[in-house]
Order: sequence, then C-alpha cells, then structure tokens
Amino acid sequence: MTTELPTNINIKEPRWDQGTFLGRAKHFFTVTDPRNILLSNEQLESARKIIHEYRQGIVSPGLTEDELWRAKYIYDSAFHPDTGEKMILIGRMSAQVPMNMTITGCMMTFYKTTPAVVFWQWINQSFNAIVNYTNRSGDAPITVSQLGAAYVSATTGAVATALGLNALTKRVSPLIGRFVPFAAVAAANCINIPLMRQRELKYGIPVTDENDNRLGESPKAAQQAITQVVVSRILMAAPGMAIPPFIMNTLEKKAFLKRFPWMSAPIQVGLVGFCLVFATPLCCALFPQKSSMSASRLEPELQEKIRERGLEVERVYFNKGL
Repeated sequence: MTTELPTNINIKEPRWDQGTFLGRAKHFFTVTDPRNILLSNEQLESARKIIHEYRQGIVSPGLTEDELWRAKYIYDSAFHPDTGEKMILIGRMSAQVPMNMTITGCMMTFYKTTPAVVFWQWINQSFNAIVNYTNRSGDAPITVSQLGAAYVSATTGAVATALGLNALTKRVSPLIGRFVPFAAVAAANCINIPLMRQRELKYGIPVTDENDNRLGESPKAAQQAITQVVVSRILMAAPGMAIPPFIMNTLEKKAFLKRFPWMSAPIQVGLVGFCLVFATPLCCALFPQKSSMSASRLEPELQEKIRERGLEVERVYFNKGL
C-alpha cells in the first residue's frame, strides 16, 4: 500500500540545501531548465492546482514527493511569486539560455559595423528590460519611469562602450575586437541593474532574522544584494563571450567557413548556448539567494530600532534578487 504524502513539506524553500554551492547549483539548474518554456498551458495549470491545493493541506491522490517538487519548479518557472500572474514567456528564467544564446551569438558575429552594433545592443537591452520587469519584486514594484530610465541608460551605455572600443581596436588584432561585445554587456549590467533597483538603494530592502521575522528595510543590504547580482550577471556572460571568440577565430581561418561563411552565426550561437547552459545556473549559485550580512553593518538607526525591540541579532537575512 502507498502512504499519502505528508502535508508538512516546506515547498516555500528550494528542495536542496542553499547553504552549499552544490545545493544552490542543483536548484538553479532546475529553475533555468530551458525545457520548461515548452510546457503547455494545461501542464502549467496542473502544476498550479497541485501547489495551491498542497498549500491548503489538500494532497492529490497518488501524488509522490518527486512529483510535488516537479510541480513546484514548474509553477515557479511560469508564475510570479508575489502576484501569482503568469509571466511573459521570454521573461521567464527558463528562457534565459535560448534567448541569451541567440542575442549574444549575434552580437558577437555582427560586431564590426556601427548599425549592427547599435541594433544588437538595443535588442539585448530590450530583452534585459523585459526580464527585469517580468521578475520585478512585489515589495518594490518597478514604475514605468524607472523602467524607461534604466532601459535608455543601459542601452546608451552599452552602445557607447561598444562603439568606443570598436574605434580603439581597429589597429589591433581582430581577436581583441571580438571581446568588445562582452565589455559593452558588462558596462550595461553595471548601469542597468542599479538603475532598475534604485528604489531599493534609496529606501532599502526588507531584512529579517534567522526565523524570518521582519526587522526593517536597509539600503546597505540593498547595496550588497545589487553588487552580488551585478557580479554574477557579468560572470554569467563571461564564458559565452570569452571562449567562443578563440574558437571562432580559429574556425574562420579554415576552409569550411571560408566556403560557407553564412555558417558563422549558427556555429557562434551554438557555442554561446553550450556555455550558457552551464554558466547561467552556476553563476546564479555563486551567492545564496537568501543572502546575509552582519547586523553591525546595518544603518545605525535600524540597529537602534532592533535594540528597542529587545532583540539580539548577530546576522540579518535578505533576498538578493536575480
């Protein structure tokens, strides 16, 4: 006989230990699985029904623990955690690899002319704006003006960086020129993410104790969170934009690509995709999603507020975002 699944499994947290890099890597390999974008509406609604019922203490007949976790990750891949709304398809984390491999591959193939640089950097920042809006926080909603400012600033920064570096690299090795798109993407991330999360930098993000009791909002926690996200985003792009240039530089000297030059873009996109399949989840896992910092680093007024409540807190915790 099969026993009914218990109702005390904590599906609010990831399945694997987030205190270890391996546990975080397993979690993000599941979250960013590109196969999730192929799921039908019926499969998504079925997962939502299982999760909603389980949270109310209702267990579907015959449901196993593996099936419950599978439903949780399907649900999380498609529905916003705060609003419960179905997210835009290309803005979901499961769309990161196929979308980024296409855009990055094209940026690295068509980087020599000004129109191509402007077009692909614009496409890339448009995609980033969609991702940032789709994965916005419910506690700190992104306004249209904030979204527009981040979009325009990041696009301008990326295009200016790319065009400026292109001009500087005309007299050096073609291989060096292939790294211009990466420099532009890195510059755009340094502009886009802080602007997109400027409200957090100004007013702070929620911090809690180890038992998830909310203590207040801290701009210093926001600074740490955003720094970690910028670092992971830049490192995420690095393998796909640093390894293929060496391979393509060699391949383009061979007879095959000289005979079929149109194959350059598909090969480059494929190489970038292979790198991103691993780089995306592994770089997301560099820092815990539930990050922490010493309470002594908080703003003095927040520290005083915590002491007034009679609490002795050594470390505070917060969601760093993606």
